[in-house]
Amino acid sequence: MKFFVCLLLAGLAPAATLPDAIGTWHRTTVAQPALQDQAIWTELGLKDWETATYESGAAKFQASVYRLPDTTASLAAFDWLRPANATPSKLAPMASQTPTSLLAVHGNYVLQFEGHKPSAEELAQITGQLQKVDHTSLPTLHLPSANLVSNSERYVLGPAALQKFSPQIPAAAAGFNQGAEAEMAVFHSPKGDVPVLVFNYPTWAIARERAVSFEKLPGIMVKKSGPLVTVSQSPVDPDLANKVLSQVLFKSDVAFQEHVPTLKDNIGNLVINAFILIGILLCFALVSGLLVGGVRAWMRRGSGNPDADTLTTLHL
Repeated sequence: MKFFVCLLLAGLAPAATLPDAIGTWHRTTVAQPALQDQAIWTELGLKDWETATYESGAAKFQASVYRLPDTTASLAAFDWLRPANATPSKLAPMASQTPTSLLAVHGNYVLQFEGHKPSAEELAQITGQLQKVDHTSLPTLHLPSANLVSNSERYVLGPAALQKFSPQIPAAAAGFNQGAEAEMAVFHSPKGDVPVLVFNYPTWAIARERAVSFEKLPGIMVKKSGPLVTVSQSPVDPDLANKVLSQVLFKSDVAFQEHVPTLKDNIGNLVINAFILIGILLCFALVSGLLVGGVRAWMRRGSGNPDADTLTTLHL
């Protein structure tokens, strides 16, 4: 009886996301450990995650995978999980590495490796078997790169992340319930670091309303550009903060439905086609006349009467 219960439980258990083997590495354990900052993961819409241990001889490493609802959430998770000392990696369009770790994004998946940096072939082996991969485009980022503190970027989707990364900005002023998303970063100055946030709203009207709410906060600098509201709370270097705020501009892309000309729109083709039609009609008339004349000549010769098939005209 216990044997059948174990079989039933094994059938009900979810299939592992990470493969049994990665190159020469073999998976020994797989688990779904408790998450830190559960509120932020819930805010990101985390759907599934797991951590597995891989061994090859005496060496071993841990691999973790997080499945999120879309690429925006994976961008937010990547910015959050990225180590402060990480450097860009060429293994993926969005990836960072340290001497002993790798963090990479594949669509709506975030892959984390500790103790070993997989090769391009090993990473392709993992990403090739991922299910329900979302490849929608990432949100447009607006913060400038000058004086940017490396790896300080964060993408904020709700009040839990805002409280963790920028607690001086109240969530009530941000208006996440109105569809807001925010990006933030820290900019370095000899006077100190200056945090700046850009809130992106669905409409310009909501942005105007939120800008008024931000301006009520003490010591805050606010600038609005279209649906974007850029803020910096009590910056130690107001000049740098003002410079960064002035560089955040909304650029709308207007696409015109351009008319693509066809052969029908060329007057030269129209004239040529008219002459072709006239030629066809002339040929048809010539062939028809020859055919009618030939038939009448044959009828006269066959009857032996030259007046056969003579037309009779009534002069009325």
